[in-house]
Order: sequence, then structure tokens, then C-alpha cells
Amino acid sequence: MATGGSESGGSETGERLQKVMAAAGVASRRVSEELIVAGRVKVNGTVVTTLGRRIDPENDVLEVDDSVVQLDASKQYVMLNKPTGVVSSMHDDRGRPDLQSFAEQYEERLFNVGRLDFDTSGLLLLTNDGATANVLAHPSFGVTKTYIATVRGSVMPGTLQRLTRGIELEDGPIQADRAKLVQASGGSSIVEVTLHSGRNRIVRRMLDEVGHPVTALVRRQFGPLHLGTLKSGATRELTKIELGQVLTLARPKSERT
Repeated sequence: MATGGSESGGSETGERLQKVMAAAGVASRRVSEELIVAGRVKVNGTVVTTLGRRIDPENDVLEVDDSVVQLDASKQYVMLNKPTGVVSSMHDDRGRPDLQSFAEQYEERLFNVGRLDFDTSGLLLLTNDGATANVLAHPSFGVTKTYIATVRGSVMPGTLQRLTRGIELEDGPIQADRAKLVQASGGSSIVEVTLHSGRNRIVRRMLDEVGHPVTALVRRQFGPLHLGTLKSGATRELTKIELGQVLTLARPKSERT
């Protein structure tokens, strides 16, 4: 695990910082040097402004503009727009469609971060970075997720307030961080719900409890990641900006500045 320290406390046997930055795709060596001199680079939480600094890419944490940079090129991070009718598992014992067909096109062996219900579509993150995946998926970490739910009936403002104030379910109280009506017509409504709970089928159970059973559910956002225009069943690798946001979010709170 990387440790903090003064700028002069860097490794004398590691690689030059600007070389590591260039290899990681941050910028060219010349531009990386400019970023260092400008005070926009941190190693293990400490700002580095000298060009002679060396680091250990396997153990040190590099940040540029307060965003963590992945220095391990073997790590992959893939966004999937999971279709309905697919199990959130790399192998299903019952022979149902699973995630393997989406992951097999990538060289590294990927696995899913968290789950989406069989009948729920939307954003699912696939990766081979176990440490980051464990943090993002752990319920206590509280990564926010935003869902678009199509429900039966016309949702009233008071119902949205109930969701954000909190309701009681069979496994304990729960409340949404945000809930808003997107559209209501023809005896159905579209509701956007944001929450940080990872409990099983939680959005469906919440809306059912307030009298609006879900007929369709899509996860549009997971932490800093947005589904955008990614088509159902399609995958793409995270952009460098998205990856930096994910890695920064996954850092222990004690290491964030």
C-alpha cells in the first residue's frame, strides 16, 4: 500500500514521473513536465513540482488535477448496457443468458461490479480490477445509482416525498436520495429515482410499496458513470476522464484530499 511523505521522499530506483505519466497516456513527456511544474500532480497525496522525482508505478498513487491515474495497463474497465433477460453473472447454472458473451470480446478476464435484476436493464461495470470492484460494490460505501422506472398509475408529489422521507420495507427502512416525476400519461408514469442502497430489487420494492408497481426499469447512472447513448447490449471502455473519476471514488476516504 502506498504511503504519503514529502516530495523529496520519492524512490531513487523507480521511474521518472513524467515518463510514467506519458506511458499512462496522461500527456506527452513535455506536457507532463509542465503539469508537474504547475503543481497539478500528486504522488501519494503530496504535490510534486520537481522533474527529478521518481515513483514506483506498482505501489505509488498518482493523481493529476485530483483525479487518480491507473498505472497498471493490464486493468480494464468496460461499461455495458445490460439488456433485460440477462443474468448478472458470468455463468448461469440454469442456462439463462449471462454476461459472458459481452465480456469474452476483451482480452482480460472481466467480472461484473454489483448486479442488475434479470428484468432490469442499464449500466453495469465490468472490470478485472478486484480492489476497485470490491469498494464500488460494497453496500457500506454507498455509491449512488440513478434509475428510470416506468410504473403503473399517476405518481403524485406526495408519493415522491414519501420516497425521499423514507418508507418501511420488510427488511428495514429505506429512503431515496432524490425522486422526481419525468412524465405521466395514459395511466402510467416515468419516475427518476436516485439512491445509494444496494439491497436486492430495492427500487421495485420501494415503488410497489407506495402503490406504483414497476413495469420497466433502467439504471442510467452508477456513481460518476452515465449510460449516455450506449445502445442496449453494447459495451465500451471507459474514457480516461471516467476512469479517473471511478478510481478517485474508490480510494479510501482517509486517503482523499
